[in-house]
Amino acid sequence: SERKRFYQNVSISQGEGGFEINLDHRKLKTPQAKLFTVPSEALAIAVATEWDSQKDTIKFYTMHLTTLCNTALDNPTQRNKTQLIRAAVKFLETDTVCYRVEEPPALAELQKNEWDPVVAWVEKRYNVTIGSSTSILGPNIPASTKETFVSHLASYNMWALQGIEFVITQLKSLILSMSLIDRHITVEKAVLLSRLEEEYQIRRWGNVEWAHDYDLCELRARTAAGTLFVHLCSESSTVKHKLLQD
Repeated sequence: SERKRFYQNVSISQGEGGFEINLDHRKLKTPQAKLFTVPSEALAIAVATEWDSQKDTIKFYTMHLTTLCNTALDNPTQRNKTQLIRAAVKFLETDTVCYRVEEPPALAELQKNEWDPVVAWVEKRYNVTIGSSTSILGPNIPASTKETFVSHLASYNMWALQGIEFVITQLKSLILSMSLIDRHITVEKAVLLSRLEEEYQIRRWGNVEWAHDYDLCELRARTAAGTLFVHLCSESSTVKHKLLQD
C-alpha cells in the first residue's frame, strides 16, 4: 500500500517508554494506535531514516524496520516469549540446508560444498548435532539440539525474537539465520545459500531477468532489515547490562 507523504521533517525524541518518532509535530503511532516507541536510540534513528527516505508517496512495503517495530509493539498474533521461541526452533525440522538431493550429482555436490561448512560451524558453535538427509522426512534432529536452541533464544528479548523469527522465515532456515545473526556469514551469503537450488537452475537454464533480480533484491532487503533489527534490539540491553557490571 502507498499513500501521499504528509510530513516534511522526521525527528526522534526520548519519552518515558523509550525513543519516539516524530513526523513534523505528530508522534508516530502503530496500526493499533499505540504510541510508536522503540527501546534503543540506534533503532529509532534507523526507523526515522526509513520515513525520511520516502519521496512523494509512502511505500509501506519497503519499510521493513517500521513493520517489525509495529509487530513487536502490537503483537497481533498475541504470542508470548515461549511461543515465539518454539516457532523459531520448529524450523529446524524443515531447515533448507538439512534437505539434500541425490540427483542431479552436480547439485548434490554444490549443496555438500556450500552447506556442510555452515552446518559444521553451527554444530561446533552451539555444541549440537544437526546432520542432513536425502529422505523426504528430513534428518532426525535430536531433542537435545532443539533444547539447546530453545535455551539460547531465551537469552534474547521479545523484540529481538520477533526479528529472529522474521529472518528465519525469509531464509527458511534456523541454521543460516543463526550463522548470519552471529556474524559468521554475510546477508548476501545467507541469501545465496538459502536459494542454492534456484541459483543452480538459473545457471543451468537462464532466468527471467527482472523477476529474478527483483526477488533477490527483496529477499536481501528483508533479511538485512531483520538482522539489523535483531542487533539493534539486543544492543541496548547488552550495553545496560555491561554498565551495571562495570
